[in-house]
Amino acid sequence: MTVKLEKQLSIFIENRPGGMAKVCGTLAEAGINILALSVHDTVDHAIIRLLADRPVKALLILEQMGLYILEQEVIVVELDNRPGMLAEAARKLARADINIEYAYCSATERQGTGCLILKTEEPDRAIELLGEM
Repeated sequence: MTVKLEKQLSIFIENRPGGMAKVCGTLAEAGINILALSVHDTVDHAIIRLLADRPVKALLILEQMGLYILEQEVIVVELDNRPGMLAEAARKLARADINIEYAYCSATERQGTGCLILKTEEPDRAIELLGEM
């Protein structure tokens, strides 16, 4: 299992049709691969959280579009794709009194592993604990 720290970009856009297409299309045109993505909506804005294979270049390109972007460090955990793995990871952090501020993950039925991305206030401790799974 792999556990590491990665740079995540949180991009604030208007919550209208075509916003995500514009962001993703701009990155694709620059040859940047999106490795993970989630979108959270608010009343009039959306927050696109993404991991890119070249986060610095992605940040610079998206800033040139006039978008408001925050960089955060998130933990990326590659887990076996089987029942109970997410529960085990969450329990491990809970026992250490580490709060998961947010998380998103993905896997298909045919994948042997899935990817969990999470944000905590104590990433170093969380990485150490999750690396023991």
